[in-house]
Amino acid sequence: MARRYDPERRQRIIDAAIRVVGSKGIGGLSHRSAAAEADVPLGSTTYHFKTLDELMVAALRQANEGFAKAVNESGAFEDPQADLAEGLARLMGEWLSGDRTGVELEYELYLAALRRPALRQVAAEWCEGVAEALTRRTDPVTARALVALMDGICLQVLLTDAAYDPAYAREMLARIIR
Repeated sequence: MARRYDPERRQRIIDAAIRVVGSKGIGGLSHRSAAAEADVPLGSTTYHFKTLDELMVAALRQANEGFAKAVNESGAFEDPQADLAEGLARLMGEWLSGDRTGVELEYELYLAALRRPALRQVAAEWCEGVAEALTRRTDPVTARALVALMDGICLQVLLTDAAYDPAYAREMLARIIR
């Protein structure tokens, strides 16, 4: 029997892994659950991703594109006259008011790095990427502090189910920028 050419299979498996984590949590992700969700044979997941950690790394990399992409595409970082704190607070508000499942998924994968060392490098890349984008407007130390604050605010909103307060976020970001 000839092997079917399927160049999109790897990507479908990553997308499926993200959907599985979104619906069942990180504990629900396995090669088997990703294969079932992607509608591919189990052997396909283990062919493309030898270990579950490899699959999680690919899923985290893809999930991390959300906020980092918004930061990189924001005009607030190009215009030196624009209010950086306002721009960041607005971006966080847009991100948190969008698809909440996507935001929760991104953080669930991100926090999985606490227990899975293979994910730590990807989580660090995300922090470094956002901080690097912010260095267009501020120094590297301040950029890292802004990333830490934004992470904290987002986690508090997600964990407490509280409403995002853009005025508070803007004020706290402005304090760090000053």
